[in-house]
Parts: sequence; structure tokens; C-alpha cells
Amino acid sequence: METLLSHSFDYLSSPSPQKIRKGLRQVEGLLAQLCLSKTSITNKRQSMLLLGSNPPTGKKLSELSEDPAFREFFKLQQSFQWNIAMRLVSCLERLLGKESNGTNDILIIQTLDLIQGVLLLHPPSRALFSQEIYMNLFLDLLDPSNCPAIQSSTIMALVTSLLDQPQNARTFEAIDGLLVVTSLFKSRSTSREVKLKLVEFLYFYLMPETPATKLSTSASATNTAILGGRGKELMAAFDRRRETVNGPEAAAKSSSPANNVRTTEEKQNLLGKHLSNVQDLVEDLREGGGVFGVGAI
Repeated sequence: METLLSHSFDYLSSPSPQKIRKGLRQVEGLLAQLCLSKTSITNKRQSMLLLGSNPPTGKKLSELSEDPAFREFFKLQQSFQWNIAMRLVSCLERLLGKESNGTNDILIIQTLDLIQGVLLLHPPSRALFSQEIYMNLFLDLLDPSNCPAIQSSTIMALVTSLLDQPQNARTFEAIDGLLVVTSLFKSRSTSREVKLKLVEFLYFYLMPETPATKLSTSASATNTAILGGRGKELMAAFDRRRETVNGPEAAAKSSSPANNVRTTEEKQNLLGKHLSNVQDLVEDLREGGGVFGVGAI
């Protein structure tokens, strides 16, 4: 697995679009092997050609915890040398610096989709987006000049980065994320599909947050189930890295029980500075639910 990741990272750091595409495909292939059953992987190409065929079936969560390949993947992701999310974010930064064209747009979308997948498979990697420099990437991609497909993929990746991460939400607020999101929502040039995703994002944002102590307990249980006795040790290593990057005070703040957790009412007040009908929005969404699988407030 290290060899595959090494080759993938080399391709992702290349200025050549063809090599970047190859690196993204290699990462996608690795994630597919982890998540899909062996039968689905073998027959994926054939099944896609058959009209009315069933989509590839994924492994159950209970199966992942017992899968040696997934356990090895999870361990490698705790090492910053092999962390896929960091490499994808760096790749995304370089793609943003290139001239906008169809090829580059497709690469950006593919990178965002893989970031979403990696953050779901390895929740500790979401800590990257507590840093403004990385969270700003999402806001840059929500610029009205970008195509709807990029905007939609960005919203989904943004949601994943905020899952169970109150500190990331505070970073998002601090860099005027709410202003960016609401401005895009109110823009007449924004497509209907993107507006729908933005409404669902606002619904997700308004959900009450879980204190850090509860999150760390849940994460510890999950990591221990996957990694055995090394779960706590590896999580502690990830926390030490956060302290190195953000400083001792930021690390202590992040690990505090409150962890800047906001209630729905507090977030409504913040959002109300940019939208006039927040209360109506909340009431409508309470009745309708959301596509992200989040229950009613």
C-alpha cells in the first residue's frame, strides 16, 4: 500500500494534468478496494455496461473494522507521510492556481470528491480544516465564476469537513464563510441545483453541535475498534501534530470540553446577519429534513 501511495503522491504533485489524473485514479482505486466488495470490484466494468444492472455493493461497516487492508489504510493515514487528505489538499491548491478550463475543472471536481471520501473514511483528517488556509480553499471554490459542478462538489466536501468538528465550524465562521455561502445563495446567477445544495448546507449548519468531550469519546471507541490497542496512541499523535501546527494554546482550546460549541439559536443569530428569513428557513427545514441524512432540529 505504501508503494501505491508513493506513486500516487508523485503523480499528484506533478504539473502535468495527465499525471495528476493518473494519481487521482490510483487514489480512487485504492478507496474502491477498501469500500467495495471483491465481487463488485471484479465485475464493476462489466456491470456498468449492462442496462439495468445493479450498482457495485459496498462493504458493511462491521466488515471494514475486520478488514486487514482497511486497518492498514487507517494506520497509514495517521502518519503525515502517507496522509492522503494532505496530498489532495496540496493538489487542489495547485489546481486553483492554474488557468480555468474544462480539463482543470474536471480535475478539481475529482479532487474534491476524493477529499470527501477520505474524510469520511478517516475522520481525524478533518482536523486539517481547522486551519484557515485550508478552509479558505472551499470558499475560493464557491466563487460565482466557477461552474455549478465545482460549486456542488465543494459544498459536499465542506459538509464532510465540518462533520463532528465544531472547531472547523468556528474557522468557517471566522473567515466569513457564512457571507460567502449566503451571497452565492442570493445570487441570481447561481444555478437551481447549487441553491438546493446550499439550502441543505444551511440546514446542516444550523444543527446543534456536540461538545468535544463526547466527540472524542465516540472517536476513541471507533478508532479502538478499528486499530485495536493502538487507536488511542495514534489519535494522540494526531493531536500532538495539531499542537505543533496551531500552538499549545490552540490545541488546549480545541481539546477543551466546550470547544466553542454553538447552539442552534446562536448560529441562527449569526446567519441572520446575512439572511433575513432564517427563522422561516429553519421551520421549513424542520418539516422537510435534508439530503445529508441529518434528522430534524
